[in-house]
Amino acid sequence: MNKLISMSKKIIFSSVFLFIFSLLLAFGVNAQSTDSLITDPLEGLDKTAGNVTAFKTSKPGADFIQTKAGSIIGTVLSFIGVLFLIMMIYAGIMWMTAQGNDQQVTKAKDLLINSIIGIIIVFAAYAITAFVGNFVSNQLLQ
Repeated sequence: MNKLISMSKKIIFSSVFLFIFSLLLAFGVNAQSTDSLITDPLEGLDKTAGNVTAFKTSKPGADFIQTKAGSIIGTVLSFIGVLFLIMMIYAGIMWMTAQGNDQQVTKAKDLLINSIIGIIIVFAAYAITAFVGNFVSNQLLQ
């Protein structure tokens, strides 16, 4: 009976604490004026970081290829990163649910190692591509 009363007190205390904490978060947020809000994300990025000119060239039309190639490579790398994360989570769950089965643990370890090797190969390929791309674009400018 004492355990039940003690447990209900903990639940009530936790609920009250969570309620007060959520109220503090809701009303304690720093309200901004509406004229300082930025609605365009690119305007906000430009305001924060300034204009980034990493891939700009002096040749007209030359940055179109670089922009498209960069966006394609970025999309592919994002997809590969998500795939890597899913494989790591799957291997971790497989390892945790092995329940002492050595064969399943070995399979999970192999999947983890192969995933890490794969992401290293992808980043190495990206580094080589970036190096060759910068070299070729510099040669085109001369």
